[in-house]
Amino acid sequence: MDVLYGVRMTGPLAPHVRGLVGELARLGFTELSARCQLRLAAHLSRWLAAGGLSTEALNTPAVEAYLAARRTAGCSMYLTPKALAPLLGYLRELGVAPRAEVIVPVTLAEEFLESYRGYLLAERGVQPRVARGYVDLVRSFVVSHAGAGTKVAQLTAGEVAAFLTAQSRRLAPKTVQRLATALRSRLRFWHVQGMTEEDLSKAVPKVANRRAALPRPLDPAQVQALLASCDRQSAEGRRDLAMLMLLARMGLRAGEVAGLRLEDIDWRQGQITIRGKGNRRDQLPLTADAGEAVVAYLRDGRPVAALDRCVFIRIKAPRHGLTAGGVTQAVAAAARRAGLGTIYAHRLRHSAATAILADGGSLAEVGQVLRHRRPHTTAAYTKVNVEALRALARPWPGVS
Repeated sequence: MDVLYGVRMTGPLAPHVRGLVGELARLGFTELSARCQLRLAAHLSRWLAAGGLSTEALNTPAVEAYLAARRTAGCSMYLTPKALAPLLGYLRELGVAPRAEVIVPVTLAEEFLESYRGYLLAERGVQPRVARGYVDLVRSFVVSHAGAGTKVAQLTAGEVAAFLTAQSRRLAPKTVQRLATALRSRLRFWHVQGMTEEDLSKAVPKVANRRAALPRPLDPAQVQALLASCDRQSAEGRRDLAMLMLLARMGLRAGEVAGLRLEDIDWRQGQITIRGKGNRRDQLPLTADAGEAVVAYLRDGRPVAALDRCVFIRIKAPRHGLTAGGVTQAVAAAARRAGLGTIYAHRLRHSAATAILADGGSLAEVGQVLRHRRPHTTAAYTKVNVEALRALARPWPGVS
């Protein structure tokens, strides 16, 4: 038995408790949060002992059974595998707990989906989260039309169109648009693999979305309110200000801000390397105000014991780099502090684009800053300035 932070540890995890305390400190857990983790570990250890189990039994089914037991006992916290991630990660590194099982596809459809996911990651260079979204979107199509290998070869354009039409009756227009995009990608993959004689991606109908919205930029006063809402005396405030500057001044996406690494900033040249969609790399000049905000955060805000080389690090342990969702939530929190309601990160990208146009910049310059691949994408910003468009509108016949 061992007692640390007031937590009594018995059972099969007791020999590892002191090492766990050191690991929690390395990950950046405070004393309070470390105590909570130790209480969870102590509860798990007692559960293992009651069942006559050792740490070697901590496979995925056992973890799920333990969490189910917590829910049955009326526990209201630490009810998901994520709660056990620090403990299990430590035990697995020691080699006293089994590694997480790799899910092996058991059906032909699952094999197709897994090979497609690998293609998206390796060949198309998409992020794991995006690949997972594509796979989930086309799952029902693959399951229903690829139950046997021969069915793929016999797939027709009519079946493709019928599937999307049926889905459009129950899904929102925006979701149907994403489904159509994923379906085209899936069908191109089958054609590249030689599983279909013709490229059936062309059979996927285009999806109309009457609710398609124009870019919704913030006005300069709203952007300034967002920036002013950050507490420059705290590490979190300096971090959020630096992120907001990159979003609002340089038009970066949330995922690009999250993916920014220390080696991506060239201070001598005054430029940063952006890791964009599809493993694309672009270099942009770092604006003076954004650079000053990043320097302030790096000097007095970024944790010294950060666990990776991402620029922007989580405030709470474990001190890994922020995700795109974390960046978006930081923008939303700043908007609430500023009394602006619900605002997410991508609207700051729109704000950066319209600011360039307001200062006399051209659409070509907007496209360069936002790194659009097609001028058609940038053309959406021609519709934002309604007052400027009035001068181009011809009068309605019969109206003075």
